[in-house]
Amino acid sequence: MKNLKFIYISIGILAFTACNDPEDVDLSPEVIVEDPVELTAGSADFSNYVALGNSLTAGFTDGALFQASQSMSLPNLLSQKFSLAGGGSFVQPLTNDNFGGLAAGGERIQDPRLVFGGAGPVPLEAALGASVTVSTDIVLNNPTGPFNNLGVPGAKSFHLLAPGYGNLANVSLGLANPYFVRMTGNTPNISVLEMAVSQAPSFFSLWIGNNDVLGYATTGGDGTNPITPVSGVPGVGFDGSYGALIATLTAGGAKGVVANIPNVVDIPHFTTVPHNPVPLDAATAAAVNGAYAQYNGGLQAAFGALAGTGLFTQEELEARTINFVEGPNNAVVIEDESLTDLGAINPAFAALPKIRQATANDLLVLTASNFIGTLAVPGNPLSVNGVAVPLADKWVLIPSEQEEIAVAIEAFNQIIEATAAQAGLALVDANSLLNQLANGGITSGDFTLTSSLVTGSAFSLDGVHPTARGYALLANEFMKAIDATYGSNFEASGNLLDVGDYPTNYSPTLQ
Repeated sequence: MKNLKFIYISIGILAFTACNDPEDVDLSPEVIVEDPVELTAGSADFSNYVALGNSLTAGFTDGALFQASQSMSLPNLLSQKFSLAGGGSFVQPLTNDNFGGLAAGGERIQDPRLVFGGAGPVPLEAALGASVTVSTDIVLNNPTGPFNNLGVPGAKSFHLLAPGYGNLANVSLGLANPYFVRMTGNTPNISVLEMAVSQAPSFFSLWIGNNDVLGYATTGGDGTNPITPVSGVPGVGFDGSYGALIATLTAGGAKGVVANIPNVVDIPHFTTVPHNPVPLDAATAAAVNGAYAQYNGGLQAAFGALAGTGLFTQEELEARTINFVEGPNNAVVIEDESLTDLGAINPAFAALPKIRQATANDLLVLTASNFIGTLAVPGNPLSVNGVAVPLADKWVLIPSEQEEIAVAIEAFNQIIEATAAQAGLALVDANSLLNQLANGGITSGDFTLTSSLVTGSAFSLDGVHPTARGYALLANEFMKAIDATYGSNFEASGNLLDVGDYPTNYSPTLQ
């Protein structure tokens, strides 16, 4: 670059000295004005855009769905750009307020949104110091469709095919989703997919499958919300359900864009709470160790009795031994079902629970931050959760559970990518995107977004769903994928979103 600089200077000197008359020299800088690139849709037809998916499609943010978050939903942001390339109107099932939450006949069934409380996420009502009335009521005031945004918070792949998933009568049976109840109107048994195709979309987006593993992850892999089977008929297995969704959506010639599933354990819901958050003074550490002395002695006895059998190794003995020390970074005690059942080997050791202290390889769910340190028995200082009382399975993902999730996501993504390729659909690699956010971040315009809670700008206060800025980043990736597949030119024409125009949080007093 330095050599080029000198060449340009030399050329300028020669041009100047070659002129006989000063008037021959034009010292004004040359301004090159490029003709603007006109936005085109390519082979895509955005005239009737319908979006299907879960909370990531609905616009869920800060643990709730509310009007401001819906205005910043991924499909709504896309529709605003689509409208510049032949797109039509885009109707969403708007909630009634900016509190968030849901009610049924005046009874609250979902809580309002989270807000930033100075040190971290806190409930809206705690920040306001007053209760609020959740006015979005699935019995009293559902909106009228048809709706272009069919994102249903909590939906799994097979739920989009399920009749009655939006029937109010099925909510109490656990067979319906209250968010979809708001959309079904006088057709309570219509499925999400049927509602989509009834509108004859010219273009669709489908981002589904996250909850097929996320539900398992957010419950700590305790079995109450199992991973969807990889294989099975539509309505049962992921491959059958996803294949049916794509086949039906494209049957009328609609084009579309889909996204794969990020590794859910990389989101801040699982990476924020450390495994060793317990501060203890010397006296308390000694007292807790005294309480575990009998347990540790039992482990030693079991190890001695089983020596040479290979059934209880030195490594496992050390992992299961509980020891607290003076200082701020003691690991919590957790249940671990993968540990050897010593009682099954020898009934003499049946009283030894499958517990150990957590390591950096364990992932604690974000909600554990409000549970660790509380008392299992009110008034009893010897019943501290995470110390004297081990954390139950639902609070932590142990390595074997993380591996189950990784295997499922890999299988699901192979299905998504193969199905999208066969149908000629645009594909967004959300898995790669999240990996970048978790490993250094993504720079867009003047901002670098990361997966850190609060400070990273990409994820909202629930640690699962994006901020408005995060949704804007996603919208850009969706448009880039559409450009690559259908020959549109959102990026080349300068029509990507400026992520800096979108907020990272909402005030508690937002009206």
